Amino acid sequence: MSKITAISGRVLYNSRGSKTIEVDVTTDGKYQGRVCAPSGASVGKFEAVSFPNNSPEESLSLLNQNSDKFIGIDSSDLKQVHDVIHSIDETDNYAKIGGACAFAITIAATESAAKVENKQFFQMISGKSDLKFPFPLGNILGGGAHAGPGTPDIQEILVASIGAKTVRESIDTNLQVHKELKKLILKNDPTFTNGRGDEGGWAPKFNNEEALDISVKAIENLGFTLGKEVGLGVDFASSTQWNEEKKKYVYDRAGFENDSGEQIEFASKIIENYKLIYAEDAVHEEAFDDMAEITKKFPNSMITGDDLTVTNNKILTKAVEAKSCNAAILKVNQAGSLYDALEFAKVANQNNIKLITSHRSGESSDSHISHIGIGTGSKLLKVGIVGGERVEKVNELIRISEHDLIHGMIDF
Repeated sequence: MSKITAISGRVLYNSRGSKTIEVDVTTDGKYQGRVCAPSGASVGKFEAVSFPNNSPEESLSLLNQNSDKFIGIDSSDLKQVHDVIHSIDETDNYAKIGGACAFAITIAATESAAKVENKQFFQMISGKSDLKFPFPLGNILGGGAHAGPGTPDIQEILVASIGAKTVRESIDTNLQVHKELKKLILKNDPTFTNGRGDEGGWAPKFNNEEALDISVKAIENLGFTLGKEVGLGVDFASSTQWNEEKKKYVYDRAGFENDSGEQIEFASKIIENYKLIYAEDAVHEEAFDDMAEITKKFPNSMITGDDLTVTNNKILTKAVEAKSCNAAILKVNQAGSLYDALEFAKVANQNNIKLITSHRSGESSDSHISHIGIGTGSKLLKVGIVGGERVEKVNELIRISEHDLIHGMIDF
């Protein structure tokens, strides 16, 4: 058994310049795992609390006070590490120590254990030997909570190179589309300042339809067939539009409001007209029946829950019973610990729910989620296209490909 011999942390900054926590876990005195936690801007009400009282310092203080509880436990035993965290914080949502801290501790412990065993991180979390690469899914045009005024209400327009045969081809194609889109935006608006949203998607002053149309044009200008070589996706992030008092979706930037039926029609038209392979959070986070209606209408698209399912076993089970989605986002820090997230992945895989392992809008330069995407059998890896903290994830996929442990892309 490899034993944890040291654990410590520090307060650092994420890609938005917000404070976060990084944790070091050392096994057998020399094998270090180091992880810096991300954070999201579009946050579901049921996901884990990132930090107690929004204070990374408070989270770090509690870790330091209880660091001795981790000493001597097996770093490769994820359940044991998880249980020690819950001996410090008995809440379901990590309200005391913070889900970001649980995220960093459990992934750092697994990384240190992987070094002890001379294994890749993804090998530590998957017992399968026939793993494939997920297709990178990247933001090419952003709005909503991830961009400034004048941008679309739709939070993300994304591409995935689903016709690619290798991970490098997939990455290269996504980059080509991103660059072509910039050219088209500048042609349409010569005053465009090259502004980008939190995840690297261009942030022009377009309405929803203009943004979607120009994204399609970028794909087709490069000679790709929409929905075949390159697929388009949308993160509606509809909970950010939902007004609980009005019981309506309020699209301030576009200047209209939708009731539940109109929202279903609004999302359905976009899915159909733009041949979306991927549609995330088309309705708000508690609209299970409305999501079920969309899922039934579009069985060949990935109708995806993020705020709807928040990487939570119980909520995913409810969504499965209601047939509310056929795909789900996996964000480790939504769940809290890596153990929680892998339990979520088991439920998804047992119920034929396709997984999309995802970054957050406020990211670190860590690349562990690339391994998590592979290890969980995710169909897509939502990691962005440009920006150092995004590129690091796809660069890690290329490094992994050099080890000759994974052959080809996952069946789409």
